[in-house]
Amino acid sequence: MGLFRPGSAFSLEEGGCQEGVSPPFQRLSLVTWLSLCILLKACGRNAALDMKPNKVLMLADDLGIGDIGCYGNNTISTPNIDQLAKEGVKLTQHIAAASLCTPSRAAFLTGRYPIRSGMASSNTYRALLWNAGSGGLPANETTFAQLLKQQGYTTGLVGKWHQGVNCHSVSDYCHHPLNHGFDYFYGMPFTLVNECQDNKPSNLYRDLQDDLWFYTELIFLAVFSVLTGKITGLTPVRWKATLCFALFGFLFFASWYSSFGFVQHWNCIMMRNYNVTEQPMKLERTTSLMLQEAVSFIQRNKKGPFLLIVSFLHVHIPLFLTERFLRKSKHGSYGDSVEEMDWLVGQILDTIDKEGLRNNTFTYFASDHGGHLEAQEGTIQQGGWNGIYKGGKGMGGWEGGIRVPGILRWPGMLRANSVVDEPTSLMDIYPTVADLAGAALPQDRIIDGKNLLPLLQHKVSHSDHEFMFHYCGSYLHAVRWHQKDNGALWKAHYVTPIFSSETSGACYGKGICPCFGEGVTHHDPPLLFDLSRDPSEVMPLSPANEPLFHAVLERIDKAVDEHRKTLTPVPQQMSVRNRMWKAWLQPCCGTFPFCWCDNKEDGTHTQTVN
Repeated sequence: MGLFRPGSAFSLEEGGCQEGVSPPFQRLSLVTWLSLCILLKACGRNAALDMKPNKVLMLADDLGIGDIGCYGNNTISTPNIDQLAKEGVKLTQHIAAASLCTPSRAAFLTGRYPIRSGMASSNTYRALLWNAGSGGLPANETTFAQLLKQQGYTTGLVGKWHQGVNCHSVSDYCHHPLNHGFDYFYGMPFTLVNECQDNKPSNLYRDLQDDLWFYTELIFLAVFSVLTGKITGLTPVRWKATLCFALFGFLFFASWYSSFGFVQHWNCIMMRNYNVTEQPMKLERTTSLMLQEAVSFIQRNKKGPFLLIVSFLHVHIPLFLTERFLRKSKHGSYGDSVEEMDWLVGQILDTIDKEGLRNNTFTYFASDHGGHLEAQEGTIQQGGWNGIYKGGKGMGGWEGGIRVPGILRWPGMLRANSVVDEPTSLMDIYPTVADLAGAALPQDRIIDGKNLLPLLQHKVSHSDHEFMFHYCGSYLHAVRWHQKDNGALWKAHYVTPIFSSETSGACYGKGICPCFGEGVTHHDPPLLFDLSRDPSEVMPLSPANEPLFHAVLERIDKAVDEHRKTLTPVPQQMSVRNRMWKAWLQPCCGTFPFCWCDNKEDGTHTQTVN
């Protein structure tokens, strides 16, 4: 507020007193004006809190923290995300609870480490594999959508889900968004894979498919040899045994090819609520349809309060683009995809403004984890850039896999163009939006997230997070300790992946880095870094250069022991049984296995191919 003239008038606008013209009040004294201004400002803030603000939460897929202008990128254009940061708060130490989609999103929705809900895998496969698997976000987990719905919010999810669909039958929908607190869902229940786009090589567990083809070829070679021997009389085997062996080979092939051979039909689908609208999905129109759905949801529910999660398919591979963004950036298809996503963010923000909802909408933007370094097509990089931070997607401990952009805006309530350098987590959104809605947190379970409001409003100087535990699947790889009294940010690595080369910083040729086995190194004593001095994690500390080395590790080890005491056994959602494709669980808009439909308007109208 600038200097003002005695006798001039003021009005409350966006939480502040602005100079205006109001003749009846021109005779009020300066002291009276100041008192009135303070009173109105306080009342305005209290009213904003009492009104239960709308929440629009936008989550990118596989976006690197170094891909955005406001986080240091000067070659990819992201004006809308950058403007959001100017109008709100930018988090510089925003941490995902996992470095892969399924567990990270489970933690985001529940405010809990994924190991608590069974969404952390102890095997090679750390994300849900099929729409027709039986694993997913357990029904006994309480999402923040459920809490907000109980407080009168209309809740919607547009975009990627990747938390499962069914448990026991094709119509139980136990893992579906509508069973987890959402009133409306339009989007992809799975995640993008290369099979969703024509003329792309398969990338859905390519190593497993290669092994299955190898065993199939061995079996058929054996069958062929036996048949040849029987026909020529060189093998004294009965025809019955020969035919049984051949039948076994055929059944083995059919058992796996019926799933992996039709990935586009089984996984690449779009749903509106419980209805399949596209099977397979048409990528060329997915962007426009998702934007229409997000805009429509805001417009339908503008009288509020509402919660809308926009879970972008961008910038996960395969990189699909609309014509207007092809070859627009300096960084090929990936840069084009980032810029298209930024445009989508802008369209959603424009809708909020046009509907007069800006001041009463709590807006959030983040990525589910770091950029995918190993995503390549030949020599062309198809994944993101994680800035100065080591590692990327799939790496449980290194910063590049878990440090993500985090931006929040709430005009009049959060200071514009401000920065928070304290450790925060995607799990913090859970208690934060619950508090804004006036909802009580569940008391029958541990909530690992912390309410961000005091930190965002600069009422406190430090984050409530003292320790953060960084898992790779169900394996604890690293722990950070925020020592608030001296500003140190210690991080101990117990396990790290073995890179393709010492300088590569990734596991090229493997898709993503493993969590256990021969592909990792166990460290005893752990690698120790002080991120406040070495955010790139290139200079490990030792007793020779850090006097507190042993004391820090001793304190972190104690925190690990305390943390593990809070864990209880739960069903593993990514077990072999749960991750297998099951025909009876397959969402289908026709008569299985003839599942085909193409109706973007109404999911109840389907077409069946016989």
